[in-house]
Amino acid sequence: MNIVIVGTQWGDEGKGKIIDLLSEKVDYIVRYQGGSNAGHTVVTNSKVYVFHLIPSGILHKRKICCIGNGVVVDPQALIKEIQDLSSAGIYVNQRLKISSLAHAILPYHKILDQLRETKRTHKIGTTGRGIGPCYADKINRCGIRMVDLLNPAIFREKLKDNLKEKNEIFKKVYRHPGFNFSPIYQDYLNYGKFLSRYICNTAALLNKAIRDKKDILFEGAQGTFLDIDFGTYPFVTSSSATAGGACIGAGISPVKIDKVVGVVKAYTTRVGEGPFPTEFPPVFGKFMREKGSEFGATTGRPRRCGWFDSVMVREAILLNHILELAIMKLDVLDGLESLKICIAYKYKGRLFKELPQDLEALRKARPVYKEMPGWKGTTSKIRRYQDLPRNARAYLFRLQDILNTKISMISVGSSREDIIFI
Repeated sequence: MNIVIVGTQWGDEGKGKIIDLLSEKVDYIVRYQGGSNAGHTVVTNSKVYVFHLIPSGILHKRKICCIGNGVVVDPQALIKEIQDLSSAGIYVNQRLKISSLAHAILPYHKILDQLRETKRTHKIGTTGRGIGPCYADKINRCGIRMVDLLNPAIFREKLKDNLKEKNEIFKKVYRHPGFNFSPIYQDYLNYGKFLSRYICNTAALLNKAIRDKKDILFEGAQGTFLDIDFGTYPFVTSSSATAGGACIGAGISPVKIDKVVGVVKAYTTRVGEGPFPTEFPPVFGKFMREKGSEFGATTGRPRRCGWFDSVMVREAILLNHILELAIMKLDVLDGLESLKICIAYKYKGRLFKELPQDLEALRKARPVYKEMPGWKGTTSKIRRYQDLPRNARAYLFRLQDILNTKISMISVGSSREDIIFI
């Protein structure tokens, strides 16, 4: 079976944990979009692993992990990730495959990312990792791909062309001195040599695996509402974070996808700028952020927190054709007297049950809530659905009813073992 795991909110839903769990039952795990701005956290045997580019399925022996053509790769960050895993006794060997068609992030992408943000009137909240500028070069047809790092002549030609244009922009627009050719050229040739053993035609590899009846798990980064098309634009990432991105970003046909599983927090979080209709007031938001340890896995930035927004999750279910949901961090709601679920928005006297596509409407919309009683005690040690507090089960039942999608997994803690299967 070929399964896509997708985030249904603004990322940080806990996809890494679900991918890690399901990786045991598949043969291949594929990351299909995004870059090192992603952070998938897995906790197992009290050890914390944070993955930025390598699929978190690498923790399982004999699993093949692919970085697809839809990913933008920071070679330096990837090498560090490989070395950090080796230091922890996890050796990727020939289990890691990198698409030769994936685009490489270069130093000028990162600096341009940061300089652009300083010039904006309305900040995007970029991580400054060079993701957007790298995708822009891809679309502008001047990008440098991983396969180019293996061909010194081609890499030389492409890098010289890029620096000729970009150094003019850096100097005249941003008053930045620009970049020298030789250090970048030499560094990236060395990166290419190190990574050459992993670089291959991953589309051919995966299509052969499908023909051989192997099971594949496709791993998205970020979440549906950071998608470049369907997200809360312009406060989005630069790639297709929905399930459809798996086909483009891995080189497989849509008819080969058997199921899409959505990952959703029991409440809502967002990192960076952009509209957030159900956001908590500052004091309660700070309390919930600390209660749920809501800080970015990649940047450490504090996450904004709010009540569960069923309007956006219903939209995510529609866009991704999600058949099952994994509800994460239910335990963070332990001890709250009451809970709220956003079931609609109000704006200028109108009731919206679908996500408004107008940014002003989304920014100024007021949530319509359904309030429910909370529960006392802790859920973190519970492993059977029927043992959850009655009000916790009622909350989950209401979510399932509103979303019209079955809940198949519930997470009640940070560890791999803290999961309830339904």
